[in-house]
Amino acid sequence: QVQLVESGGGLVQAGGSLRLSCAASGSILSVNDMGWYRQTPGEQRELVASITRGGNTNYADSVKGRFTISRDNAKNTVLLQMNSLKPEDTAVYYCNGNWWYGGYWGQGTQVTVSS
Repeated sequence: QVQLVESGGGLVQAGGSLRLSCAASGSILSVNDMGWYRQTPGEQRELVASITRGGNTNYADSVKGRFTISRDNAKNTVLLQMNSLKPEDTAVYYCNGNWWYGGYWGQGTQVTVSS
């Protein structure tokens, strides 16, 4: 069983920045991939960004050039740097990790971008 704990959400004005952090209770060296997803009320959860064990990254078109995902293996942490935030980025952001033995989700962190 792996626990993922997100932090770093909050309220920011449009154009501002936030950095989300996802701390895993176990090592992420063996994880297949980790990602950040977001969800707004009434909508499906969508992929924002992901990073593989080999360091390959993937981004939703809506965040390309503004968000950056990275990982710190020593701290078992995955980060999401979000710049040039827009009101439409407002959502609950969830961390996800997929190991060979199972996939896990964090509890989510709220990001609110005011116009």
